[in-house]
Amino acid sequence: MNSSSATAESAIAALENAAAEPISREAACLLLRADNADLPALLSAAQAVRAKFKAPVITYSRKVFLPLTNLCRDYCGYCTFRRDPGEAGAHTMTPDEVMEVVRAGERMGCTEALFSLGDKPELLFPEMRETLRRFGYKSTLHYLEAMCEMVLRESSLLPHPNPGLMSAEWLERLSRVSPSMGLMLETTSARLLAKGAAHDNAPDKDPAKRLRVIEDAGRQKIPFTTGILIGIGETLEERVDALIAIRDLHEKYGHIQEVIVQNFRAKSGTPMAHWPEPDCEDMLRTLSVARLMMPAMNIQAPPNLSDPHYADLLDGGINDWGGVSPLTPDFINPEKPWPHLNDLRQRTEAKGFEMRQRLPVYPEFTGQFSTHFSESYESLLQQSVRSAADAEGYARKTRAA
Repeated sequence: MNSSSATAESAIAALENAAAEPISREAACLLLRADNADLPALLSAAQAVRAKFKAPVITYSRKVFLPLTNLCRDYCGYCTFRRDPGEAGAHTMTPDEVMEVVRAGERMGCTEALFSLGDKPELLFPEMRETLRRFGYKSTLHYLEAMCEMVLRESSLLPHPNPGLMSAEWLERLSRVSPSMGLMLETTSARLLAKGAAHDNAPDKDPAKRLRVIEDAGRQKIPFTTGILIGIGETLEERVDALIAIRDLHEKYGHIQEVIVQNFRAKSGTPMAHWPEPDCEDMLRTLSVARLMMPAMNIQAPPNLSDPHYADLLDGGINDWGGVSPLTPDFINPEKPWPHLNDLRQRTEAKGFEMRQRLPVYPEFTGQFSTHFSESYESLLQQSVRSAADAEGYARKTRAA
């Protein structure tokens, strides 16, 4: 028997016990390396595991995307979101701009205000320090905190900030004004910090620092979103190791509400403009392995990054589409528009699933916001989550939705 046949046979053997217990690191690596001829068996195993642990429901969050500032001190090799001061498109939203988008989203049935922003731009750019001074804030995180609170006070939307690296103190502060937060791990490969690699000149993408933030969030029991970015130069073994790191933290703290598997898309004008993208089979294989490694977790893949064949992602065992906006573009991937929600629903139902709108905080985590601090006091955040959630923890149905 040649090595290729032996690997395929070992990979298929790994599927036999997949429904009984999470697959091992060795099995995950074998499955990622198996031939495409074995992909149908892998997909079937992932679907069986999803059916065992999840209802036939695919969730999504109806959101507005708020690029609070696209100034950033990191220079990732694949990013077109970030800007330097004075560069075309560089912008920091004013409070009035934030609320204008939030109110428009409210009218369209949105329940999530997703804040994305560059990592600590004031540490590198005096222009950002001046903007913050003019707005009346000491730092970008202080400004973000104020905008999250404003959204809670002045709208029915719930903030979900993705501010990059944070201290334990800032995690605690932001948890008072947002029911969930996020930070993509992307990879555990420190190799990608090397010169010419994807995270060259991106100090905030150090895997150890990002894992520390995710763990600090776990200690504080903050519902947290994270995930991996595939195809940026990591090996298949490193891809598996990143999933294991996420799984281990969740097993320790129980706080990771969602694991995103996102596929790299090349963008013109970036150092990685001609870098090969993961193909559909690679994406499906990675999704299936993630499901077999984390049977009960919520696993998500962005539909716009796999258009026009995004419905095929359901075959890989996902149970969530992530945030989809009927109003704002995906500012991180502006060349990839969101699918229309009616189309998303139709394609989801054609695969045999019900599609339901969730909040930025997942249904199984909304209960932790129902406990009163005292009989006479309920926090603004608790009030907002209670008002937004139905009896099952999903988003309350609105006329617009």
